[in-house]
Amino acid sequence: MLRSLSPIPSPSPQLDEPVPSRYSLDVGDIHVTVISDGVLMLPTETMSTNVDKAARAQWFDDMCLPPDAFGWPLNVLVAEAGGKTVLVDAGLGAEYPDFPKAGKLPGRLASAGIDLSTVTDIVITHMHMDHVGGLLVDGVRAQLNPNVVIHVAAAEVDFWTAPDFTLTTMPAPVPGVLRSAAARFVDEYKSNLRVFDTTCEVAPGVVVRRTGGHTPGHSIVELESKQNRLTFAGDAVFPVGFDHPDWHNGFEHDPEDAMRVRIELLREMAASRDLLVATHLPFPSLGRVSIESEKFRWIPIIWDY
Repeated sequence: MLRSLSPIPSPSPQLDEPVPSRYSLDVGDIHVTVISDGVLMLPTETMSTNVDKAARAQWFDDMCLPPDAFGWPLNVLVAEAGGKTVLVDAGLGAEYPDFPKAGKLPGRLASAGIDLSTVTDIVITHMHMDHVGGLLVDGVRAQLNPNVVIHVAAAEVDFWTAPDFTLTTMPAPVPGVLRSAAARFVDEYKSNLRVFDTTCEVAPGVVVRRTGGHTPGHSIVELESKQNRLTFAGDAVFPVGFDHPDWHNGFEHDPEDAMRVRIELLREMAASRDLLVATHLPFPSLGRVSIESEKFRWIPIIWDY
């Protein structure tokens, strides 16, 4: 059975953070910690670029959210399995003044008792700046084991050599920043990269699988141990995707394929009732999926204290 664990004691109290930023549980023999990298503030139109403005406004109103901008949660995951410590994505980083509430990962890893030097493997679901930026923070590379292995789909690395933003709808400065972050990431960590085509077992019971869609090399991470399963979906699923899985997100480089990936994944999760975690669902982003009247429904877990 899945068993939630008490949070790892912080080495020093985070008195400036009145809310929790980590949640731990066991998936069979795999110890999992979900960590919040903070919240991104984005314009609401990025959540649904292929629908009428009134329909989008209605959804935000129904969710009791403001009409112009919303807080986009940003979560990463750490899995400890078979003597390995696997970091899944690395958050935003610290060099983006327009996002002052994000880029918290290094400090929050330390607060969770996770030393960067103990990380044996890193999985990058895709190379957007809010997934690789944490590795570009000053001093982070020096703290990592020089032999850390970074797993990323070959299609993702290839895509960012000449990225295509034709089908995206992003705030004007974003494409240039995404290009820069991806290029820096490859340049700084090229000796640590281990690329894969479709799937790769990173640690016992920890498998990364390329889905495409959001980006050509976008991947998800599937954890399985003792008949317990959890999927980290990266950017395959957004909060609006349960009610409207056909709505396009402005950061999707192939919106139609991203919609296909999203619907297939949600159907799989509803059938299996396994745990789901996604980068941009509200922290701790742990829950299950059901289908009601041809619509998907998100069922958050009950926190186990």
